[in-house]
Amino acid sequence: MTSRLPALLVLADGTVFEGEAIGALADGRVASGELVFNTCISGYQEVVTDPSYAGQVVAFTYPHIGNYGANPTDEESRRPHCRGVIVRELTERPSNWRSSESLETFLVRHDLPGLTGIDTRRLTRHVREAGAMPCAFGAGPESALLAAAQAEPGTLGVDLVAEVTTAAAYRVTHLGDTGSGSGIGSGQRLSVVAYDFGIKATILRHLTRFADVEVVPATTSAGDALARRPDGVFLSNGPGDPAALAHITAEVEALLGAVPIFGICLGHQLLAGALGGKTYKLRFGHHGGNHPVKRLATGAVEITSQNHGFAVEEGTVRRAEVSHLNLNDGVIEGLRCSDVPAFSVQYHPEAGPGPHDAQYLFGEFRSLMEAAR
Repeated sequence: MTSRLPALLVLADGTVFEGEAIGALADGRVASGELVFNTCISGYQEVVTDPSYAGQVVAFTYPHIGNYGANPTDEESRRPHCRGVIVRELTERPSNWRSSESLETFLVRHDLPGLTGIDTRRLTRHVREAGAMPCAFGAGPESALLAAAQAEPGTLGVDLVAEVTTAAAYRVTHLGDTGSGSGIGSGQRLSVVAYDFGIKATILRHLTRFADVEVVPATTSAGDALARRPDGVFLSNGPGDPAALAHITAEVEALLGAVPIFGICLGHQLLAGALGGKTYKLRFGHHGGNHPVKRLATGAVEITSQNHGFAVEEGTVRRAEVSHLNLNDGVIEGLRCSDVPAFSVQYHPEAGPGPHDAQYLFGEFRSLMEAAR
């Protein structure tokens, strides 16, 4: 077995966990961020490279992480944006025909620190009770780590989109097959402007099955977006507090009624804000691939992938009806406007990682755009 440097994880409330350093956690380095837990059994590479985790440290509840290694195909962005990873046991010898490197090699290559040997069961139970909170980890003294954790601002009131959005617009025409078999790839090509608040590669794969996509920076004005003459506008996922993005919400409001709109995750929250809605911070967020969501129009229950720390406040969105609800805690998971062609979901129908129950929503976006032509 690999000999590892002993290290500590210290939460802002003073709770301490013992573990060992992995990845880029070199001697003397201290990493910090808001600690959240993710319940996915697989898809760890997609999770780590999801820009929506900017500012956060991800603790995986599944005990064995790294079993199938890492490969370029599973990356959701050009690099990890989270602050670090916490696991119970890191697999040292991955086994999978798609693997091009071990997860630890991937972490080192991207300068991402982490811990192994942590009692993630105890850690998860603590976060469920106390809520997501700042943390710090490293090989330094406990007192220094506690000070670093308490100095970490967390995500409430913080604009993290500015850290992950593209600096310049770019076009995407094809990113490969999603393998969904959802039947939305045939017919006339459409044109979509996609706002990059932290957009994932799997979302672009779905959109490019039926549209040519121009990805634009988060600060793009509504006028600039409409000047590109798109058939529709997509509002992407992203990190941080939607209440800190009033400048973006104003542009989304200006787009309402001018073009069909589809929003996912942060895009859902920003659409709600443009419709007069309010958001709030969840106690420990929704992060995983097994959240049951009820589709109110049919009564069907979808098992969904989720990654968000904020949610839309019930009763604050007057110009839209609730289309989906989380069956675990009643959180609003979808909105559909009554007077303009726009809808959104809080969860991740692109399934990167899975499940695939909600991929029909991309087909609904296509139909909405075709009807508005």
